[in-house]
Amino acid sequence: MTTTSQRLLARCSCGSVEFEAVGAPIANVKCYCNSCQSAGQQFEQLPSAPQTLDTDGGTPYILYRKDRVSCVKGDDRLQDRKLTPNSPTRRVLATCCNSAMFLDFTKGHWLSMYRARLQNDIPPIEMRVMTGEKPAGVILPDDIPNYEGHSGKFMWRLLKARIAMLVGR
Repeated sequence: MTTTSQRLLARCSCGSVEFEAVGAPIANVKCYCNSCQSAGQQFEQLPSAPQTLDTDGGTPYILYRKDRVSCVKGDDRLQDRKLTPNSPTRRVLATCCNSAMFLDFTKGHWLSMYRARLQNDIPPIEMRVMTGEKPAGVILPDDIPNYEGHSGKFMWRLLKARIAMLVGR
């Protein structure tokens, strides 16, 4: 069980950038939306970049409240990337080794940390979201819930996290 004293470290592939996430994550998901697929493909084309997408085209994330994540090393090596200039979503890359570190929906209260960057014992994926946009021909197992869009369960967890932030928990 995840406790509020839990700390997860996220490092770029060369170790020059490090983030710390504290407490229980909001959710552990794999996203198949077109934006995550496009960004993952773009990142993987960069020199020496580590893999961002799984072989099925999904992007595994662990979501944390923004107030529970901090850069503890190398923030001068971070660069924002957007798929379009007006996008409310920015993806943050460690330029030292082209490692995708996290996705930030700037209008939200959470960060989606790329699971491949996490170093500690990582809780398992709980659900797949946006599976309606998965690559053609991909057949997903039914070992965890597969949602065509964002599920009510997923949205409820985001709302609960926001309420907890507002009441100072």
